[in-house]
Amino acid sequence: MIKVSVMYPKGDDTTFDIEYYKTTHMDIVERTMKPSKIEIDSGNDGPYVAIGHLYFDSPEALAAGMGGSEEAMADLANFTNAAPAMQMSEVFER
Repeated sequence: MIKVSVMYPKGDDTTFDIEYYKTTHMDIVERTMKPSKIEIDSGNDGPYVAIGHLYFDSPEALAAGMGGSEEAMADLANFTNAAPAMQMSEVFER
């Protein structure tokens, strides 16, 4: 399984509409990127205002999902002025 974490850093002038992110933006992500699972961390403390985790069952599913990410990327300005950082990780479960 592959996890894509999209991390939105906090800053003095950072704006972030968590309700829009949880509903409208994640609806776009789900429809266009088709992850098998989505998790959202809302940061109360720490360096990020929010982190979205998208899970894909295979490298092929990840590649297809990233190919559909244009609409989701274009939607960023509708809920934040933060430039997100991304990390892709292979997930191992025991």
